[in-house]
Amino acid sequence: PEINSTLLEDLARRALLHLHQHSSVPHHCVRPAEALKGDPGLDTFSGHVSDSGEGRWTVDAAIDTSVPVPVLSAALFQRFSSRGQSDFADRMLSAMRFAFGGHLEKKG
Repeated sequence: PEINSTLLEDLARRALLHLHQHSSVPHHCVRPAEALKGDPGLDTFSGHVSDSGEGRWTVDAAIDTSVPVPVLSAALFQRFSSRGQSDFADRMLSAMRFAFGGHLEKKG
């Protein structure tokens, strides 16, 4: 199906306005150096990356409009992975590779 460019532009403007109004990352860009100021060794962080729902909403909207957003999708899925939610999937992938071609896991 053909996508109306005026509609897409309107959706993009609305999305940017929403992000701006809700103080999302594009409005308040944080550089790595700023993030490391208080804890240069990152000792107080576990690596569990939460999400506010904006990434999910953006990926859902992209799917609905057939717009590719590979970087945003990968970032969202990496958040899930950071929470240990990919452990079973990773083990399953390893088991399937072993069953298919005898690929052994590398330890450590």
